[in-house]
Amino acid sequence: MRLFYRLLLVLVVALAVVLGLVIYFTANPKLPAYTPPQKLHYLDQWSPADRQTYYFTPQGTQVKGLHYDWFSALELPFSQQRFAAPEYLARFGFLVDPAQQASPANPANLPVGFTRHQNPGSDTQYLDITCAACHTGELRYKGQALRIDGAPAQHVLPSSVPTLRGGSFGQALVASLAATYYNPWKFERFARTVLGERYDEQHKQLRTDFKASLDNFLAVAWNDTHRGLYPTLEGPGRTDAFGRIANASFGDAISPDNYRVADAPVDYPHLWDMWTFDWVQWNGSAKQPMARNVGEALGVGATLNFFDSNGQPLQGDARYPSSVRVHDLYLIEQTLQKLKPPTWPETLFGTIDKPLAAKGRALFAENCAACHVPPEVEENGRMVKQLRMLPVDVIGTDPNTANNIADNRYDLSALQWDPAELSQLDVTLSPTPEAPLDMSNLSVAKGLAYVTAFVEDHAYRQAGVSPEERARLNGYGLPIGVMELRAYKARPLDGIWATAPFLHNGSVPTIYQLLSPQSERDITFYRGSFEYDPRHLGYRTEAFDGGFVLDTRVSGNHNSGHEFRAGPRGNGVIGRLLQPEERWALLEYLKVLGGPLEQQLPTP
Repeated sequence: MRLFYRLLLVLVVALAVVLGLVIYFTANPKLPAYTPPQKLHYLDQWSPADRQTYYFTPQGTQVKGLHYDWFSALELPFSQQRFAAPEYLARFGFLVDPAQQASPANPANLPVGFTRHQNPGSDTQYLDITCAACHTGELRYKGQALRIDGAPAQHVLPSSVPTLRGGSFGQALVASLAATYYNPWKFERFARTVLGERYDEQHKQLRTDFKASLDNFLAVAWNDTHRGLYPTLEGPGRTDAFGRIANASFGDAISPDNYRVADAPVDYPHLWDMWTFDWVQWNGSAKQPMARNVGEALGVGATLNFFDSNGQPLQGDARYPSSVRVHDLYLIEQTLQKLKPPTWPETLFGTIDKPLAAKGRALFAENCAACHVPPEVEENGRMVKQLRMLPVDVIGTDPNTANNIADNRYDLSALQWDPAELSQLDVTLSPTPEAPLDMSNLSVAKGLAYVTAFVEDHAYRQAGVSPEERARLNGYGLPIGVMELRAYKARPLDGIWATAPFLHNGSVPTIYQLLSPQSERDITFYRGSFEYDPRHLGYRTEAFDGGFVLDTRVSGNHNSGHEFRAGPRGNGVIGRLLQPEERWALLEYLKVLGGPLEQQLPTP
């Protein structure tokens, strides 16, 4: 018996040590230090007013029911420092201006993309994270910072799965929420800050509502962890967008049987000129601007209800209430149409070698233009770029993203969709299915297309948008088009120098390496630094404290494909071997492609 108690004691101590380590690293994530730049520079991509509209217009996300004033009042677990302090959130990679002050659009003085909204009939202001949080970039060089609006972000936003490494915004947020709720002194400070004069009458209700939000976060963290849904760590600037949307929409909201492993993280794409493309998303799977934006809002946390209070599937016009804000999504889309591609800042990053860039122009025409200069055609009164879709077995890049959207199937029969009703929705499937849709075995693309159609219709009716006005808000009268190909799109390369890392999964750190054979690319490199390399055109990749190591040997992270090397074309080889001097010339040209400096190049 004494031996049993000794073993039990050892087990309890071991569990306590493990729990203590998890709590410590969860509450103290391994983050890079934040050093404000000497000066933050803005390019002439759009007006300051457009920039503020883009940064702080809400889209309807609710971040697990978290209130805006709650978020701004949270403290770190083991200190009274404010969690939402700009200098702390900047350590996760969110963008702040060292000179920024609270404003009517940003009363809590939060980073780019953090805003608030109220639902109709409610006075609660919810924390709303917008597309600007993920599609605004910044480059640092010699103490200077350059804001690139519409470029990929480098933050660590999505995961709340606890790890000993830490470093995720979601994980750290859950730690602060839990510390606030379970530490009575913290909660008292929090409650007095949030409630003010309403403290006495609303303290109890605040604790109840706060616990409900915390429980939502904990449930997601537990579910994602014990099911192992996200085995490929996303790290800075990446998320498995389709996997997370599908798990939330079809797993959380319908049935646990619909959870699928999401092992295909992608970089956030850059947004300039996107409105001119015929298909968007890395795999060219979406067509209508409003549907794309509604899907993005649902993926970031907009509410979505499939069932009534009795658990019965909603029918008819009751499908499907959500918190998405169609007028605001349209405003964001209209603002993005004014966004110019970034132009190379010679005063910050160095002057252009024009003779070398002219040589690069000829090399671009020979090696790159066939894929990256798409034909333009007129459709419905606007010029549309018809992007080339490159099959996976041709481009040779990591196949997970393309394969998952084609292969993952979901059982949506609980929603009781009538095929005849679906045929009346403004949805077009490409290629056209040869057999009737099987609602118990539906692809993520098709399932999300119909969900989005119902959500969009309900949101339009709730917002009082007339049927005649919908075509304008949808964007050019386009249907909700869905295309399922095992392929990735080749987009125009204007401003590509400002969009590192490269390939759809961010597995190649610089353009120089992208023009090189795979054998010359980094197998592992550090992500999360904003320090720019203006020679190789990418972020610097050496080790730094708090950095994230991207291992390209992991499924979903492969840096294969898009190779210029000797050998037969196909299976990732897309062109002849480029000599180093040719790569340098191409890089010099890519700095000016599509910008005013291109017109100054000498004629060869």
